[in-house]
Amino acid sequence: MFRDVSIVQQIGVAALAVATAVWAVGLVRVMRRERPGADVWRAPQALSVLPGQQGPPRVETVELTADERAAFAGLVRQYGDRRS
Repeated sequence: MFRDVSIVQQIGVAALAVATAVWAVGLVRVMRRERPGADVWRAPQALSVLPGQQGPPRVETVELTADERAAFAGLVRQYGDRRS
């Protein structure tokens, strides 16, 4: 082929060309499979995305003791005075 290029370099270029073609074909297949509205002929993957929330979040409450309520009220008063 080329007189100044060794056979090893020619094989390397050919291998890179084949790898590039395989990568491009794989990328096109993945992009087509993941687009919205694609045909659903394949089984869904187990963890392809995070599951959606099933309902409204649960309200989490903690019962405070009288001392904790008093301490919290003191903090609110302390920081409330700074804003005025």
